[in-house]
Amino acid sequence: MTTTPRTALTIAGSDSGGGAGIQADLRTFFACGVHGMTAVTAVTVQNSLGVQGFSEIPVDVVTAQIRAVAADMGVDAAKTGMLATADIIHAVGKTLDEVHIGRNGRIPFVVDPVAASMHGDSLLREEALDAIRTELFPRATLVTPNLDEVRLLTGVAVTDTGSQRAAADALLELGPQWVLVKGGHLYGNPRCVDLLSDGERYVELAGPRYDTEHTHGGGDTLASAITAALAKGRPVPDAVAAGKRFIERCVAEAYPLGAGVGPVSPFWRLSQDNA
Repeated sequence: MTTTPRTALTIAGSDSGGGAGIQADLRTFFACGVHGMTAVTAVTVQNSLGVQGFSEIPVDVVTAQIRAVAADMGVDAAKTGMLATADIIHAVGKTLDEVHIGRNGRIPFVVDPVAASMHGDSLLREEALDAIRTELFPRATLVTPNLDEVRLLTGVAVTDTGSQRAAADALLELGPQWVLVKGGHLYGNPRCVDLLSDGERYVELAGPRYDTEHTHGGGDTLASAITAALAKGRPVPDAVAAGKRFIERCVAEAYPLGAGVGPVSPFWRLSQDNA
């Protein structure tokens, strides 16, 4: 008899180039052995050179997607990516409560507070930053900002491990259960050191820094791999460690595509049995 896999929901924007966003989330879910479901929030016009524009999906359509899959198929873990506007964020927050996704012993919920593409193109309306702080962070099991997003959300500029811990503390004050301050943009460090904290524990996860420019979709892929592990019932520290191992291999296997920045690649999992 076929076993139904665990399910994971991504609430995010679509990437026409296929390297990030919904597309990266779905291929990561598949590679990590969970069934992926989507609530599309926006459609972007982008390729390896950057984002040329985006259009939001109507709020009622976004929330209807969440309700539809939660009611019929069930959600074992969920994540967010690009949410675009404050109206979408407010509506998503209320809908997550309706379907019991979020904090207080409910379904694990990962917030990847996507504010800009790796090219620096804005993916978030300005008023939406406050909505992320007030609507999503208090509901989050884990938040996974990069250093640019940390600065936008807290005002803390991370330049070393000391300020990385200060950033974690500032993020925790906004209400999430756990924070993962990603250190990939600390280019002066020969290692990529991410900091995981719940306010009591501070765990450094160090990994190699690969000599490649092809890192498109790296943040989405990491958050999705963590979400997949949470969907399988793994505790947060174990899920984050699994996600870290997964993204390291994806960066190591990243490939050029187009005239700009190519995507990280989960294709290595096609010949692997375990994470």
